[in-house]
Amino acid sequence: MSIKLIADSGSSKTEWCLLNGKRKSHFQTQGLSPYFLDKAQIVAILHAELLPHMPKTTPDELFFYGTGCSNPANVKMMKSALKDVFTQSKIMVDHDLIGAAKALCGHEKGIACILGTGSNSCYFNGKKIVKNSPGLGYVLGDEGSGTYLGKKVIQYYLYQTFDADLMYRFDTKFKTNISEILENVYKQPLPNRYLAGFTSFLIENRGHYMIENIIEDGFNDFFFNHIYKYRESWTMPINFVGSVAYGFKDVIASLCESYELQLGKVIKNPMEGLIKYHND
Repeated sequence: MSIKLIADSGSSKTEWCLLNGKRKSHFQTQGLSPYFLDKAQIVAILHAELLPHMPKTTPDELFFYGTGCSNPANVKMMKSALKDVFTQSKIMVDHDLIGAAKALCGHEKGIACILGTGSNSCYFNGKKIVKNSPGLGYVLGDEGSGTYLGKKVIQYYLYQTFDADLMYRFDTKFKTNISEILENVYKQPLPNRYLAGFTSFLIENRGHYMIENIIEDGFNDFFFNHIYKYRESWTMPINFVGSVAYGFKDVIASLCESYELQLGKVIKNPMEGLIKYHND
């Protein structure tokens, strides 16, 4: 039986699972986005954060599903970086949306959605992605994502739209100011991760009408701009994966009910589904 290494990489973190027979070993490294990291940086991260967990094991097959890997140039760079580290392994690189679809739908038809640091969606026919609403990234799109919701939190704070109580809670929690926020958003690396970090403020203040409005508006934007674009949405289950989807699954369930859509799975991460898929 071949030894398999599976990776699910988002912008913030990468989940790894080494399958050696019936043994499963789980690891985590930082996110490996080819939009934010070059080949040398990716290789360095793999050596520093992954290889120490598996010093005497070389996988026969490596299945890497990552954000940014729908772009052929990014796939080529990622595959080259992985090959530098795993010289003897057969390597497959595909984008995280394929990984999400396989984890959520298995070999069945359905709509697969990612709501994590970023967002994406597709119609999966049980074998491949047939339709994909374009993912425009955190500047132009990413509706419903942690970055999108975090951006709304920052806007409400800096425009002083929050009431006095929420302003006080924000100041107490983050201890920041407009100069520091703008520095992190416009001058520091990985601003999407920085923005997504403010989603925790929404989680901690559920029940306040302003907080509920931000959450519902963010998901409504995702439904309207993405899910509604697939005619299959009205007859197929709508499945979600990602920390944001899982954290606000009550809002997603409520919206699906309101729009008379069939809610499928809502899971925090795709790894268990990918393990099942690659063990079938």
